[in-house]
Amino acid sequence: MKMFGSDNFSGVHPCVFEELMRVNSEHVVAYGDDEYTREAVAILQRDELLGSDCDIMFTWNGTGTNVVALSALVHSYESVICAESAHINTDECGAPEHIAGLKLVPVATPDGKLTPQLIEPCLSVVGFEHAAQPRVISISNSTEEGTLYSPQEVKALCDFAHAHNLLVHCDGARIANAVVGNGCTLNDLTAGAGLDALSLGGTKNALMGAEAVVLFGAARNRALFMIRKSSGQMPSKMRFVAAQFSALYRNGVWHECARNANAMASSLVEGLKQRGIVLTKEVYSNEVFAILPHEIIEPLQKQYHFYTWNDATDEVRFVTSWDTCQEEIDALLCSLDQHLGYL
Repeated sequence: MKMFGSDNFSGVHPCVFEELMRVNSEHVVAYGDDEYTREAVAILQRDELLGSDCDIMFTWNGTGTNVVALSALVHSYESVICAESAHINTDECGAPEHIAGLKLVPVATPDGKLTPQLIEPCLSVVGFEHAAQPRVISISNSTEEGTLYSPQEVKALCDFAHAHNLLVHCDGARIANAVVGNGCTLNDLTAGAGLDALSLGGTKNALMGAEAVVLFGAARNRALFMIRKSSGQMPSKMRFVAAQFSALYRNGVWHECARNANAMASSLVEGLKQRGIVLTKEVYSNEVFAILPHEIIEPLQKQYHFYTWNDATDEVRFVTSWDTCQEEIDALLCSLDQHLGYL
């Protein structure tokens, strides 16, 4: 059964296994003081990727990466403004607040995206000693609702934040899909737009289990090494995490993987529209939200794993991955036809 529940369900790109075998030949100094980790950092610091004015720390998973990044930016009396639907607010079991000791301030949004206008009311407590002080704006790109921030929108948020003595963090679990969807470079959405911190995702885009914390420019923190360690996110055999990024980013494989995921989502969208299925959101990356007849959701889920997103409206979510192929999209649509015929 092919799964459309999440890109976390997908496999690992073969080039990653090849790279892991390459770095597995000898004993290597632990905790990142090795040539393979330095190689991965150098690759990611290319101008078209993250640029040289950043610190990069490799980590194990997305939640931990967000915790480390935010911990490096805030004190315990400060807050992080995020969309109500943000992963750090809805799907991380309170880890940012529990481990980093910060306060999340969720903001309702129509599409998962924050704007200066939506954020401004949150700043009314600045200087009020009884309230946690706003310090970070955290966005997701792409968002949990499948929408994208353009480079211009990220820059506008960063300009607004910096004018109010705030920093901007991006949960980039699907940043590769956002890059492809925007038709821009990774640098355009990060350093080039003025971003202060990035949780660089890898697991959703063909890695085995590898993420990275990136701090840019003036937000670089000499204590990042210790913050990562105290947050339980420091791999001892660092080369096996770092090498995954080398494999993905050395020759543009990351972009090919994200491009395929986005293209397969677009193909699914066309097939759903042809069948009169209502889409609830515009599709910009690899997440597809639609309304299915209630009677066919459960039977179809027995064939293809996907999530019901809103039980009240029968909204479902399909997610395509780097390894989704057209034959699998066609098979899903064929099964959909069969179930629709039963109504």
